[in-house]
Amino acid sequence: MLKLLTILWNSFKMAFQELKANKLRTSLSLLGITFGIFCIIGVLATVDSLKRKVQGDLKSIGSNSLYLDKWQYGGGNDYPWWKYANRPVPKYEEMQFIKAKSYLTGNIAFLCRGNGNASYKDNQLSGISFFGTSEDFSKIQSLETDHGRYLSSGEFDRGTPTVVVGSEIATQLYGKPEIAVGKELTYNGRKLEIVGVLKKQGQSLVNIFDFDNAAITSYKYFTSIYEADKSQPSILIQGKDGITTKALQEELTGVVRQIRRLSPSVEDNFSLNDISSFAENTEALFGSINLGGWAIAGLSLVVGAFGVANIMFVTVRERTSQIGLKKAIGAKSRTILTEFLLESAFLCILGGLIGLAFVWILTQILSSFLPFPIYIAPNIVILALSLCIFLGILSGIIPARIAAKMDPVVAIRTK
Repeated sequence: MLKLLTILWNSFKMAFQELKANKLRTSLSLLGITFGIFCIIGVLATVDSLKRKVQGDLKSIGSNSLYLDKWQYGGGNDYPWWKYANRPVPKYEEMQFIKAKSYLTGNIAFLCRGNGNASYKDNQLSGISFFGTSEDFSKIQSLETDHGRYLSSGEFDRGTPTVVVGSEIATQLYGKPEIAVGKELTYNGRKLEIVGVLKKQGQSLVNIFDFDNAAITSYKYFTSIYEADKSQPSILIQGKDGITTKALQEELTGVVRQIRRLSPSVEDNFSLNDISSFAENTEALFGSINLGGWAIAGLSLVVGAFGVANIMFVTVRERTSQIGLKKAIGAKSRTILTEFLLESAFLCILGGLIGLAFVWILTQILSSFLPFPIYIAPNIVILALSLCIFLGILSGIIPARIAAKMDPVVAIRTK
């Protein structure tokens, strides 16, 4: 163990001396490693952070959930919109029927959407989202209030003019979110009382609801302002714990067909959209981006590996007499081999650390204006260091073998 530590320390000192003695030559040779690590780690860190953000946003829409709608979400170029446009929209009564007949459903909610203007005294906001929902909506979306409370069961049942607003609406209309609770909100000329303010959710890449700029009221009160059938109605269905979306989808298909009295020969006139499938579909996209990053970085790493190999060839030539002296006093060939391989690995690690430092600086810059933070995960750092060690050994194997096989007598006489 002590011998191994001694070899490691000597190799580190020799690598540092090489850098100190030939700053320009070593720096230029390590530039390829630095740039390659910068490219691959930069791409991996950015894509990994973006993937986490997208998947997190999709999960916030409702994990293990299906959206019953007449539209098929995510239709491609061959999407027959005319076919779906003629389908019937979901009904509030259908939600109640599903709740009674489905054994796999945990939470179920009806949702309608509106868009209008909100005001308080002289402050006005235009184009805010107005949602009319049933009671389980907050459970599916995991909504939490920062001030006040959420709508009560009685308010849902009676359809009272009460509302929960997003943090941005509360801030812009009332100055501070906590002040908004208990105040009056005018929406499209209707007076509502604010009973709660939702926790700030921040920017989302999957901007389906944008609760920071939304107001939520009961479905029954919503229908006093809008016609439900013309307000993009949909039914949100969340499975019980341990129930997969596939199993839930299969059961709901039979239940909804029963509701709508569709014969076996008639195709479905509804869509059960699995939001979580979008998260799975992003894997292929992110994989392609990662592949592009590896392709760019691979060229730089190959160039960097040749640069490090060149350093090691020159180093072996410069230290030929030292190698001969070491072998003459008893140093074994494998010790010489190990020292040069470790020195090569240390040089590559140094180039990789410089690349990681540049990536860290880049993440700080990008995180300041992107809608999600970028960070370098520990597994990415381990990957970078492992890659540097592999390249170091690969680059130094031939020069190290030449050094290990030298005849001590001939080597000592070499000037």
